[in-house]
Amino acid sequence: MTVTAIVGANWGDEGKGKLTDALAAESRYVVRYQGGSNAGHTIINDYGKFALHLLPSGVFYPGVVNVIGPGVAFHPGDFLRERESLLARGVPEPVLRVSDRAQVVMPYHKQFDALEEERLGARRFGSTRSGIAPFYADKYLKLGVQVADLFHERRLRERIGASLETKNVLLQHLYGMPGLREEELVHELLGQAEALKPFVCDTSALLQQAVADGQPILLEGQLGALRDPDHGIYPFTTSASTLAGFAPVGAGIPPYAIRNVIAVVKAYSSCVGAGPFVTEIHGDAAAKLRERGGDAGEYGATTGRPRRMGWFDAVAARYGCSLQGATEAALTNLDVLGYLDEIPVCTAYLLNGTATEAFPVSAELDEAVPLLEMLPGWKCDVSGIREFDELPEQARRYVLFLEERIGVPIRRISVGPRRDQMIERK
Repeated sequence: MTVTAIVGANWGDEGKGKLTDALAAESRYVVRYQGGSNAGHTIINDYGKFALHLLPSGVFYPGVVNVIGPGVAFHPGDFLRERESLLARGVPEPVLRVSDRAQVVMPYHKQFDALEEERLGARRFGSTRSGIAPFYADKYLKLGVQVADLFHERRLRERIGASLETKNVLLQHLYGMPGLREEELVHELLGQAEALKPFVCDTSALLQQAVADGQPILLEGQLGALRDPDHGIYPFTTSASTLAGFAPVGAGIPPYAIRNVIAVVKAYSSCVGAGPFVTEIHGDAAAKLRERGGDAGEYGATTGRPRRMGWFDAVAARYGCSLQGATEAALTNLDVLGYLDEIPVCTAYLLNGTATEAFPVSAELDEAVPLLEMLPGWKCDVSGIREFDELPEQARRYVLFLEERIGVPIRRISVGPRRDQMIERK
């Protein structure tokens, strides 16, 4: 089996967690390779409903090795709490491995994230306040702390001391807050290091050997292509690449190992956070779609905030699939649309008086107006259907219309929140 990457084609919130959970049964390794606790994957199985934030989505399968790679923004406290939460709800002890080269989200990263959002006020970016932007700033300023540093007290003190030289100046003179104490931070991290020790290893060597042995590996991406800092709706992006092209870097495997890229798209659009959203709808139409979406409505798995809702955006989805290098697509939440008489689909944007199917740069995106085509709805429940040919004709037409517009074959169609509610097209 080849190495497969599961990634988002849009803003995130596409339903990647369910797909990863379903495909994890056929995998030996499930790997998180970027991002941190700032986004969640919702999974429903026999143990209940879970929102995973940092742990890979293969933790419900005892035979799967769940890896947090060197590209992940790793928060020790979040990791330990999430694992304990699973065990408390009856989930068997998952096999977990944490890269010794992953960098640590420090307590002050979350503090600075929250303080900066408050300072920006109306200009804020909609951060989840998980510390991600300050974390990556430190990483590339070479002020970061690696997991391996937690087991070397002298080095840990040196790393934290170097970071606090500037941070305490900012805290006191920009934010009007008291400075941080090195001793308190070191004490907290050394305590967490003992709890982490059984999970830490050279995950790159582990996965490179798995590639050489032909083991099935699933790489799990966070957020979506439009949140990528280079190709997305900058500056309303995350701080790490959300593209499949980053997966070998963040996981520590050879680039040639990835043979299959599954881009996940939702049958309509949704997102959490600020930024341009061309097909966004408001009022009663948005509320109806939000409350029907997923198992408990469209609310952020990490923040609990109501998701912004919109119709399917073929311009954005085609752009996202192209950036991801998608070999196939998975369509989620088709069942949600069963209440509509007609379903709008955005097939192009009107920009400066001209229709375009190209996704604009951020500087022009606010001016884009969606051009919609109306497709007939199917007005029935499709959640019990498992074969594509058994879908109502209008539902099949909808799927095929989207497939043509995004330019990628839709091989899997989710018709409900449970892992078994999936249609596979040959």
